[in-house]
Amino acid sequence: MVRSTKVVLWCVVAALGAGAAIMAFHHSRHGTSAPAAGVAQTNAVPVLIETASTADMPVIIRGLGTVTAFNTVSIKSRVIGNVIKINFREGQEVKTGDLLVQLDARPFQAAVDQANASLARDQANLTNAQVDLARFTELLKHYNASEQQVTTQQATVAADEAIVNSDKAVIDAAKLNVDYASIRSPLDGITGIKQVDLGNLVQANSETLVVVTQIKPIYVVFPIPEVDIPRVRSAMGKSKLQVLAYDAADQKQIAQGFLELVDNQVDQASGTVKLKAEFPNADEALWPGQFVNAHLVVETVTNGVTVSSAAVQTGTSGRFVYVVKQNNTVEVRPVTVTQTENNVSLISSGLQVGERVVTAGQSKLSPGATVVISPDGNNVAAVAPAPSNSPAGAAAR
Repeated sequence: MVRSTKVVLWCVVAALGAGAAIMAFHHSRHGTSAPAAGVAQTNAVPVLIETASTADMPVIIRGLGTVTAFNTVSIKSRVIGNVIKINFREGQEVKTGDLLVQLDARPFQAAVDQANASLARDQANLTNAQVDLARFTELLKHYNASEQQVTTQQATVAADEAIVNSDKAVIDAAKLNVDYASIRSPLDGITGIKQVDLGNLVQANSETLVVVTQIKPIYVVFPIPEVDIPRVRSAMGKSKLQVLAYDAADQKQIAQGFLELVDNQVDQASGTVKLKAEFPNADEALWPGQFVNAHLVVETVTNGVTVSSAAVQTGTSGRFVYVVKQNNTVEVRPVTVTQTENNVSLISSGLQVGERVVTAGQSKLSPGATVVISPDGNNVAAVAPAPSNSPAGAAAR
């Protein structure tokens, strides 16, 4: 009984040992390469990439601009009088010479009539004096009048001529007052809110009746840093510089104009200088007092190297990109960014056309890391700059 039990136990142990040996053999033949492949696949970082390309890209200096009217006139009366007619609507477009406000011109017309009557009287006196002078001159030839009489009459004629000229000047002044009673627009523009009502008595050169603003063309005044003055002035010497006006969100272009001048003085408090650009404003997209984002195009780089702005990272020593090499490993490449516009960066040095750069997944990369290009980006890590103490930061250094 005991002997048979021992035999059974030994058989079980032998069977277990044989099974373990078989499993070990199978594992040594078929299972060795799988873990290695799994490790390699785990070490590859999924990323998105793009290829550096060429494009014509503008180099822009930005500034927060204020729209300024081309001309602004505060309309005032030159004479005293009652308002008998308002000939405009608030916000109306007016032309040069259009009647805006009519004052009561009857007092001024009466002054014209009175001056005309005085002229007629004095003209008659002058005519009579001239006849007397002619008579005395003829009598003097026959010694029937004295030289004193002739001289006195000559003085009388000269005085009457001066009176007549004075009367004519009075008439001109009176007619001018009649004309001033009709208050007209001095320019093409848009009227503002009227500041006088019908029937009011207005004084000469006192209150403003309405403001007329010329908005076609129109100006935009904006500041730029003083360090950019030499570059802007140099570019102005070559051609007229284009200025683009964008909305407050800096997303939509609303107007296009040209730079007119650089102010002759730097604001020492802010370290900026004012620039003025002129816009045709035919569609009235710009309005006086409006704030816009001004984009001054200093130059346009032809066939510049461009990549997505997401590819450009910032390290302790400046900006860099991860360049994907042929063996799907990455190297850190310091770059110089000239301009970033609409999420596209213009690279002036450090990158060549056709090189592949990482645009997403940089946070898990280091120099020499192996990457796998993800077609859809589902497995790509969130885009984030490499930490300053990371290997990427050290490599950029």
